Amino acid sequence: MPRRPIIANTLFYGDNLDILREYLADESVDLVYLDPPFNSSRAYNVLFRDESGKDSEAQIVAFEDTWHWNQQAEYTYRELVTQGPERVGQMIGALRQFVGANQMMAYLVMMAARLVELHRVLKPTGSLYLHCDSTASHYLKIILDTIFGPINYRNEIVWKRTSAHSDRAQGNVVHMGRIHDIILFYTKTDEARRQELYQPYSENYTDDFYRHRDQDGRRYRLGDITGPGGAAKGNPQYEFLGVTRYWRYSKARMQELYEQGRIVQSKPGSVPAYKRYLDEMPGVPLQDLWDDIAPIGAQASERLGYPTQKPLALLERIIQASSNPGDVVLDPFCGCGTAVAAAQKLGRRWIGIDITHLSITLQKYRLEEMFPGIQFKVIGEPEDLGAAQQLAKDDRYQFQWWALSLIRARPLGGQEGSKTGKKGSDRGIDGVITFIDEANAKPKRILVQVKSGHVKSGDVRDLRGTVERECAAMGVFITLEVPSRDMVTEAVSAGYYRSPFTQREYPRIQLLTIAELLHGATIKMPDEFGTFRQAQRIRQSDGEQLGLDVT
Repeated sequence: MPRRPIIANTLFYGDNLDILREYLADESVDLVYLDPPFNSSRAYNVLFRDESGKDSEAQIVAFEDTWHWNQQAEYTYRELVTQGPERVGQMIGALRQFVGANQMMAYLVMMAARLVELHRVLKPTGSLYLHCDSTASHYLKIILDTIFGPINYRNEIVWKRTSAHSDRAQGNVVHMGRIHDIILFYTKTDEARRQELYQPYSENYTDDFYRHRDQDGRRYRLGDITGPGGAAKGNPQYEFLGVTRYWRYSKARMQELYEQGRIVQSKPGSVPAYKRYLDEMPGVPLQDLWDDIAPIGAQASERLGYPTQKPLALLERIIQASSNPGDVVLDPFCGCGTAVAAAQKLGRRWIGIDITHLSITLQKYRLEEMFPGIQFKVIGEPEDLGAAQQLAKDDRYQFQWWALSLIRARPLGGQEGSKTGKKGSDRGIDGVITFIDEANAKPKRILVQVKSGHVKSGDVRDLRGTVERECAAMGVFITLEVPSRDMVTEAVSAGYYRSPFTQREYPRIQLLTIAELLHGATIKMPDEFGTFRQAQRIRQSDGEQLGLDVT
């Protein structure tokens, strides 16, 4: 089936397997980074338990109960076995025999199907980085070896994501402290793009080896300039500064370097040496142990509050190592969009996919705040009332998150970053907007409630009571249906909030329909300071917005 030509830069809402198959052509992407929602350090539950409820002998804990062996998993398994590449079908069949029909196997089946598609969309010069942890990295490596070929395995990168902690003291556990993630690095072929990156020398290294200093303070070490292998390697033999040796350089070049002050002799008769200046050395070539990129701390300026957010520096390193400016970077599990933001910052084109409207919303705000004036496309969000009604019918929590995004409200009660849509106790509140309206910078709140159907005046009355109980400044009621006259009356009777800053009055309870929001309506409030934590603005070096066809 021919796939649609798309424009980078694009965010997609939806299942990445469907989007990969429908939109992305063969060999259209230069670099893939994926950080699937699977992490044993959060919301523990047993994965080697049969769906019948019977425990297997081998058990392991992992990320929130996202994957199940259900009808969809069984369908995807059969599709891989019967229609996928032959080696993949054989591998996934063997894994099922070994692992069993459980949550872990459901996860591996879903990942295998997506990795087949990601291999398809990669260019011959492309690379893939899969971010995971030790819970499933060994199984994922088997899958990647099967799809990409063992010869195209490049590295198992260890990223030290945290310092030592005392998790092993919590309960009856045997394991040592778990402080690292795994990043599996594969290429499509031997033609993959590679940029050599360097890390600074350690202080101990420079103290030990760059012990000499020129009068101007430049540090240097002395390097051997004799010719290894002698005449057999084509090295010339001659006398220089009273010493006869086979040398690395011709006599003329040696004299030239001597006159430049780069060849020195510590004492008469000693073998001359070459000055290697520290400030001319690029550093240590990047290795597969990354312990120099800190995780995002609680007070970090780039912290957005997303549970699995990765440091921007981590994604910048990956993108710089395996792509060039103008290349296309794809993140099919893009979460809060760190890979997308890093790609934009480094002058790459990008495609981001996620299955929650919360993630797409976070990414939109992040991009707009980091790169003022940026232009990008979002595919999959409702664009008219009919599409909004369908979303509400399909998944009311996704509808709720999307509706809240129309007024930049932060969701409450749901599990951010989860695709399950589980709802906790929200005390009658679906979302909140925080704003500043006084000289003392004391934050105030606007409480938001979203209803997809069966609205009545009592709902508005309840929101008004919640606003008063929570001492909030205002309340907003978003409805898919047109509010009744009684609802409007109930909202008007709530009175007004008077801003001490603008000295203007704003309706304390405001009613907004989805149709109005889709046509540009918004809430009336003193300050448009967003409630999502703002990302730091970035100035792109090239000053241009990239938006080219991906074919």
